[in-house]
Amino acid sequence: MHRLESGIAGARLTPADYAENFSDLHPRFDSHEALVAADRCYFCHDAPCMTACPTAIDIPMFIRQITTGNPLGSARTIFSQNILGGMCARVCPTETLCEEACVRHTAEDRPVEIGRLQRYATDIALESGRQFFARAADTGRTIAVVGAGPAGLACAHRLAMNGHSAIIYDARQKAGGLNEYGIATYKAVDDFAQKEIDYLLAIGGIEIRNGQALGRDFSLSDLTADYDAVFLGLGLADTNKLGIEGDDLAGVDDAVDFIAALRQARDRSLVPIGRRVVVIGGGMTAIDAAIQAKLLGAEEVTICYRRGKDQMNASLYEQDLAAARGVVIRHLLLPRRILDSDGAVAGIELDYTALRDGQLVSTGEIGVIACDQVMTAIGQRFRPGGLGALEMERGRIVVDEHCRTSMDRVYAGGDCVHRGEDLTVQAVAHGRDAADAIHLALASAGQPAAAVA
Repeated sequence: MHRLESGIAGARLTPADYAENFSDLHPRFDSHEALVAADRCYFCHDAPCMTACPTAIDIPMFIRQITTGNPLGSARTIFSQNILGGMCARVCPTETLCEEACVRHTAEDRPVEIGRLQRYATDIALESGRQFFARAADTGRTIAVVGAGPAGLACAHRLAMNGHSAIIYDARQKAGGLNEYGIATYKAVDDFAQKEIDYLLAIGGIEIRNGQALGRDFSLSDLTADYDAVFLGLGLADTNKLGIEGDDLAGVDDAVDFIAALRQARDRSLVPIGRRVVVIGGGMTAIDAAIQAKLLGAEEVTICYRRGKDQMNASLYEQDLAAARGVVIRHLLLPRRILDSDGAVAGIELDYTALRDGQLVSTGEIGVIACDQVMTAIGQRFRPGGLGALEMERGRIVVDEHCRTSMDRVYAGGDCVHRGEDLTVQAVAHGRDAADAIHLALASAGQPAAAVA
């Protein structure tokens, strides 16, 4: 990310300010708070909250276990469906999933705080080191998993539970994928992503090989020749570009890269940030980048989105969170060109837009926002290198309801496929379900493939 070399000043705040700004967004409940929150649950028989959860966690059950003073049993209930339940408790848009479906969510009442209760139970389990699932007897089968993100990790863990071995290949130097590199820092503090991975790996039978990229270091045909099955949890490695005049200036940065650099920074005061920052986009990445720019000391941060408030992919909760941090969100603005001052960003020119007969059109009016940094968060794309003749549709891998691709013994899940929303919890569900499908297929297949060195 060239922002790190652009010379825009960092270290605008005191060490205490940085620590406070990037502290835990929602600190964990203590035991009394958890009991009070859990007691609000009606334990619905039809459990609409459970139906709304992509991993189908038995929410009434795990909350009831909290009310009986059994947080470890509660964590077991959660992990049986979602082994990454700790991170999902932190980053899931519960306000549009389980909590939106909660029967207490009315104009007069608020929903049960399901996400925070899930975090309470799973944190206790991780801190205790208590393992609920043992690896079954070794089957002699080895599965290649490409991508150490939520989908790949969930797949590998479920495979290990069934006695298979999993070799995870990942292009980055640290495992975790989106959980490690793509989450706002204040949502997952204290290196939680790596602690959760260590907990997951403790089951045994899983090996992670970092710095190994599909299409560069190996191909899909290499994996199908050497392994009993392959799971592709590749995520979305590329980002969309603005494609307008000035988008190559110093000071134009990718929001995904900014978030990743900030998460990996040991000293946040050294992360450069502009004084006036404009973020282009309307999703969670735009919100996370904008809030964190403000927390780093930017004086003005503006999100510009080409459509209206109701069309933003970011939830109303996240939009309100940004506004509460001092971020200005402006709608119906489309980037036209980025203004140049001696090779660096001086401002951005935008078209005012309107929706007419369902179509987004320019009104002919033009506005300018003065800024010294522009971050782009206008979507990510799948990078399909090394996949051979695997069937694709609309830029992603085609799979069936069991996560099977067009190639025999090859499965896929997470953001690289078109199934559900691009959410951490959805990726976990894909990985888990693919592992179950692989296990069933191998149970009816022949002898295992030759051992892989």
